[in-house]
Amino acid sequence: MWTIGEAQSRVEDDALLRGVGDFTLDRLAPGTLHMVVVRSPIAAGTVTDVDIDATRGMPGVVDILTAFEQEADSLRPFQPRLRLPGRDAGEMAVPDLRPLANGLVQYVGHPIAAIIASTRAEAEDAAETVGLEIEDRDAVVDPLAAMAPDAPRVWPDMPDNICFHVDRGDRDRVAKAFAEAAHVTRARLRINRVTAAALEPRAVIAQHDRATGYRLDVGTQAPHRIATDLGHVLGVDPAEIRIVSRDTGGSFGMKNSGYPEYALALWAARRTGRPVTWTATRTESFLSDAHGRDQYADAAIALDADGKILALEVQIAAGLGACLGPATTQPAAANVAGLAGVYMTPAIHVTVDGVFTNCQQVAPYRGAGRPEATYIIERILDLAAAQAGLDRVELRRRNLIPRSAIPYANPLGWIYDSGDFEGVLDAALQAADWSGFATRRAKSEAAGRLRGIGIANPIEIAGGPAGKPLPEYAALRVAAQGNCRLVLGSCSAGQGHATAFRQLVHDRLGLDPAAVEFVSGDTGLVAEGTGTFGSRSLTAAGTALWQAMSDAIEIARPTAARMLECPAEDLAFKDTRFRAPNGDTVTFLEVAAQVEHPIACEARATADDATYPNGCHICEVEIDPDTGQTSIARYTIVDDVGTEINPMLVKGQIVGGLAQGLGQALMEDVAFDPGSGQLLSASFMDYAIPRADDVPSAKILSHPVPSPNNPLGAKGVGEAGTVGGLAAAINAVCDALSTRGIPHIDMPATPARIWQALHNQDR
Repeated sequence: MWTIGEAQSRVEDDALLRGVGDFTLDRLAPGTLHMVVVRSPIAAGTVTDVDIDATRGMPGVVDILTAFEQEADSLRPFQPRLRLPGRDAGEMAVPDLRPLANGLVQYVGHPIAAIIASTRAEAEDAAETVGLEIEDRDAVVDPLAAMAPDAPRVWPDMPDNICFHVDRGDRDRVAKAFAEAAHVTRARLRINRVTAAALEPRAVIAQHDRATGYRLDVGTQAPHRIATDLGHVLGVDPAEIRIVSRDTGGSFGMKNSGYPEYALALWAARRTGRPVTWTATRTESFLSDAHGRDQYADAAIALDADGKILALEVQIAAGLGACLGPATTQPAAANVAGLAGVYMTPAIHVTVDGVFTNCQQVAPYRGAGRPEATYIIERILDLAAAQAGLDRVELRRRNLIPRSAIPYANPLGWIYDSGDFEGVLDAALQAADWSGFATRRAKSEAAGRLRGIGIANPIEIAGGPAGKPLPEYAALRVAAQGNCRLVLGSCSAGQGHATAFRQLVHDRLGLDPAAVEFVSGDTGLVAEGTGTFGSRSLTAAGTALWQAMSDAIEIARPTAARMLECPAEDLAFKDTRFRAPNGDTVTFLEVAAQVEHPIACEARATADDATYPNGCHICEVEIDPDTGQTSIARYTIVDDVGTEINPMLVKGQIVGGLAQGLGQALMEDVAFDPGSGQLLSASFMDYAIPRADDVPSAKILSHPVPSPNNPLGAKGVGEAGTVGGLAAAINAVCDALSTRGIPHIDMPATPARIWQALHNQDR
């Protein structure tokens, strides 16, 4: 049951199901001070006064932090991890973002002051007495509107609202292909802004000790990265900040960076000499969590007379928000190579403009640019098929990269390591009963409903960047009794690491999973780490663990040789055993019991390259034209994620990702008033997220082609459901609406939008 490839229930779940998980605020100690953040009520303005005279005398108030104290204590700006070219190949525009607004506010919710008090109630009461005087400025919240020459400036001292400009591909070759094409299809596609809506809001407990430094308890997938983010702001070595993350109630990338509130809490703990806690209310989460997506894509595809793709051109305007968090620049530009899809596209040209808007920052959110890229290519293929009079599946099939061409370098720099794209497509078509759709559509129409079917062939990068994957850390210590301490730099936020990595050490070394102590998520106990994001854990941490296990085998080899009375170099190791040429064997555990000291080793390793998980999603929907309500009738996924360590975890990850993909496609939307910049979706009364009955019981099949780029043959899986979900769902909705003459509808395809489109069509 614990071997590689066997389904195994998660060891993490027992505590969670019994309500004895270890979340951040479960570690709150008596006497901890409480922090409440005073935020801007307007989207753009200049702070002329922060009156705290009355606040100082409020009961329980211990400290008040404003821009004045921030300047006096020399807090520094956050720094973006990824810097991209600016306009005309100049420097990227990087605004001065400190934990508290320093004169200007740029979005509703921008932190202006922090109140530290003995209780949360006292801090909230005191915050009510802070007097703010802010001179309004005009706001702009839409990326396209912000690019206009006469748009209000988010940062008044900048010449425009452009943060960066990325230009990739072959512009001239694409232009030539379009000039020679038999069919050209163009479309503007809106990829709306969404939020992670984590079950556990962001929360911290901050401590400071003059001797040991800082400690921050916080839910995250990337503790070492957060230490680096906050070290720069506080002006200290990141090694002086211990980050502790245990159970995390949802992150999806949103919790993987340093935030103003984290720096404020640590700063307050240093000033007061006492622990300080902060937790976001649900409305505060909507106002202060990093959002995801927010793009417009002007896409065009050129086909020859036989339906072969000649070229793809895409211009993206990506809304960044007003302030650059550590990871804000990454999603819009880092994964645009996914636009190539699984297709033989000779030439691609893409530009990405990162645009400041009077909204809170964006950051990686499950997929981080990969769902957007897949949506663009898969949606434009459907539109091109309709315009050219081609079957959607046949158009895709004619352009699929054949298995014989892999490894395959796409025009934007990704080298697909392995895959069987046509095999995946064929398996999905059969499992979804694509050929029987016409009969099902006829039955729906007879019942007065519209039925549609959508297809998407996603491919994504995992464990990148391409060509230079980030390293990971693993340490292993096996005692004579067979007890094992396993330390990993990757940090789980619900992915099932404690289960999957125990399976690895059991399968290779024969260790009892119950005897394995699993340690991660604590920079005080884990020497180094990169973290969990980009579907990298199994390929990155798995590679490091494989190296550590290989080192452990070599440490044990001399003892095994003595036990088997055989030269060490003649021993083979397989299936947990050392094997002598004469057939005699001894297990790794038997050897460990005879080794003089515990077997201890550590590894810092990288995979040979990134991997490229891929698949096929087929979504079938039914729409009630009287209400616009969409229901998912059937959903089929065939995925290639390489070697599956635990198929149960694989399916869980895919279903979780699918729920978030369907949520964005059909209902989720962060909405701002275009005039004032006020957030219109600041509660779950206004921001819809999928419920259990909105998410289908998907049919999930596996078509694995192991990757040659890591010793496990694994590819990433954590974001696969989302990467394919956006495109397949919208393609299905648009297919249903096409029977009424409606070729396209942008996400989210809410009942109101669908009803309005049908109503306008009937006029």
